[in-house]
Amino acid sequence: MPTKYDLAIIGSGGGAFAAAIRANTLGKSVVMIERGTFGGTCVNTGCVPSKALIAAAEARHVAMDASGRFPGIVAAAEPVDMPALIGSKQDLVESLRGEKYVDVAEAYGWHVRKGDASFAGTPDAPVLEVVGPDGAVGTIEADQYLVATGSRPWAPPIEGLEEAGYLTSTTAMELTAVPKSLLVLGGGYVALEQAQLYARLGAKVTLLVRSRLASKEELEVSNALAEVFSDEGIRVVRRVVPTRVARDADGQVVVTADVSGGSQDFRADQVLVALGRRPVTEGLNLEAVEVKTGDAGQIVVSDQLQSSNPRVWAAGDVTGHPEFVYVAAHHGTLVAENAFTDAQKPVDYARLPRVTFTSPAIGAVGMTEKQVLEAGIRCDCRVLPLHYVPRALVNRDTRGFIKMVADADTGEILGLTAVAKDAGELAAAGVHVLGKTIAEVADAWAPYLTMAEGIRIAAKAFTTDVSKLSCCA
Repeated sequence: MPTKYDLAIIGSGGGAFAAAIRANTLGKSVVMIERGTFGGTCVNTGCVPSKALIAAAEARHVAMDASGRFPGIVAAAEPVDMPALIGSKQDLVESLRGEKYVDVAEAYGWHVRKGDASFAGTPDAPVLEVVGPDGAVGTIEADQYLVATGSRPWAPPIEGLEEAGYLTSTTAMELTAVPKSLLVLGGGYVALEQAQLYARLGAKVTLLVRSRLASKEELEVSNALAEVFSDEGIRVVRRVVPTRVARDADGQVVVTADVSGGSQDFRADQVLVALGRRPVTEGLNLEAVEVKTGDAGQIVVSDQLQSSNPRVWAAGDVTGHPEFVYVAAHHGTLVAENAFTDAQKPVDYARLPRVTFTSPAIGAVGMTEKQVLEAGIRCDCRVLPLHYVPRALVNRDTRGFIKMVADADTGEILGLTAVAKDAGELAAAGVHVLGKTIAEVADAWAPYLTMAEGIRIAAKAFTTDVSKLSCCA
């Protein structure tokens, strides 16, 4: 293989691939270095496997729940064959890894190196040293470098945690048996998804949360999810600060925590720590080329994703920016264009949609009510219960709401949040709703008996008593 390239990429996930594809189409030579499993987090240990398991758990839950929701329907669900479920998940992962990563790299023809990469040389003349699986050391020189090494699950330094052992979002998806009981530490999207997943597979789940569920979203989201979880038998304990973890004589995990000023023990067969992720930058020797990092190890970048070294760029989770694979992919494309065409394009998150794949799901885009008020904007908002959305009525599932946040002076829509089936699709539609006025959306076309129709009804709620609306009126 050559040792000199236009672009050298450390990592092989969504950000790495987007950059490699764009650079390739610009006629640039590319090498990609990967030390672990090809394809990065999303396809191997993130989006694909987790959502595959969530879909399976939802199918089981729907079968168990159908008799209560739909008169005349009788259904049941047998215990889960966990090895078969995990095996099918892994088959899907390997298939998509081959089709979307291995085959794509071969089709474009960029070079792939297996090994550990770290920076060497000087800030003005950076190079990469790559230690291969056989221990052989090679050097790669490039005009531009991209760090797209992602992030990994993080656990805080709780006394006894390492000795007791714990699950992460990665290892939880490799279990060959459903635990009878499970403690989940955290209240973010990973904690919420994994808690409901295992509850629906048959585990007795307790969620220990420091503040509230989905604390970065609207307060109404937390309240709605708490009700859903309660209905499904998931215990939620708030204002919990774990202080110690141990195993008792029976092998159960015991989490000792401060709860509302007192100390309390929580027991279960397993504990899942879902308290966040940290960028993967250790071992890269970034200081050798004067690339600055933040407190959590993230590479500090400009709004154009350039690091403190003008020849080193970063994309995806390693930047500490929003942890979505579509953000990483967007980053990768921007890096290639900024590095090789002098496009000077900044990254803009103003209309970034976000989804948590609980059931009902959480979908949001734009600003929350709190953010609007903190920005000094006079806020007007409406919360539309799903009881007023015909699609939810025919689904026999009115859990949740659609909330629209607007500028009270201009009527401009600034944010949209939903807890509903297909809330992710509502967030995607919301990307195109932001910036429009309430009147424009209220008067727009909306197909009847879709969840998206709820966006129009929410807009009408600013000026109309929606309880007095007829169908489509």
